[in-house]
Amino acid sequence: MSTRKPLFDLFSRARPGPRRWDRLAPAEVEQIARTVRRTPEVMVKVLPKGAQTSEAVRKHLDYIGRKGVFELETDESDRLQGRDAGEQLVEDWDLDLESDRRGVGLASTRHGSAKLVHKIMLSMPPGTPAKRVLEAAHNFAREEFALKHRYALVLHTDEPHPHVHLVVKAVSEQGVRLNIKKATLRHWRSEFARNLRLLGIEANATERAVRGETSKAKKDGIYRATERGASTYQRAQAEAVAADLLTGNTRVEPGQRKLVETRRQVEDGWRAVANRLSMDGHHDLANDVRRFVERMPPAKIEREQIAQELQQRVRDARVRDLQPTR
Repeated sequence: MSTRKPLFDLFSRARPGPRRWDRLAPAEVEQIARTVRRTPEVMVKVLPKGAQTSEAVRKHLDYIGRKGVFELETDESDRLQGRDAGEQLVEDWDLDLESDRRGVGLASTRHGSAKLVHKIMLSMPPGTPAKRVLEAAHNFAREEFALKHRYALVLHTDEPHPHVHLVVKAVSEQGVRLNIKKATLRHWRSEFARNLRLLGIEANATERAVRGETSKAKKDGIYRATERGASTYQRAQAEAVAADLLTGNTRVEPGQRKLVETRRQVEDGWRAVANRLSMDGHHDLANDVRRFVERMPPAKIEREQIAQELQQRVRDARVRDLQPTR
């Protein structure tokens, strides 16, 4: 598995001190252009729970197959459909055997029970052709896992953003365990985006901070509950922020200082890149980069964002109250 640094390492550009950069590579220039022109970003998420027992894996496979409604496509080009599709895969992948091995201490880790599978979601923003997302996911999975890790995938279009659920057996056919690190996810995002572009779909994979975004991706359960308007986590956060606003509590949190420092590095990096682009003759793109930096929203932690939304709601309510009734 690749552990390479990002193709476009903005933070290295922000470091002070004497340095000499060579001309930016064509691939770097292309990624810079995609980023500052807001090309749609791919999302690759690893779902954290429900993968330590064969029964949990079976339930997840049944869930993503909608209990027989959708086909599960496998690494061996099999198409499984029906209420027993999850059971077939658990048996075919010998997951019950893996669970038995764990029972005698042969498959544990220092963090507890090891995962039998990795549950991965690949998605794109609304409006992306679903068939192309599925095709890119097929190609991505084949390149990353074929002849090594068993896998199955299925396309879902029941939400605005088309997404593919990919289930990968954690231990390869050669007995090697797949450990997912930050560099792994970065590599997967880059490769999924590349496969989409090969199919004619505009797609990019740049780190959130580099794009000037500060909202962290929510855990899957929180994300889905928020979409339904039923997130107890979001409600608790809003209530806590509202209480702070009422009492005038404006404490600076540790995460806020780190966020501000990261944003400073990002802006310094982008300005250095703009200068390098100008030196290389990419004057239009250099100007795009400078405008991109100028238009970055303020760096705010989640509590600040919630506070701003609550204050805006209060202002809107006051405006409505002042409007004459007919």
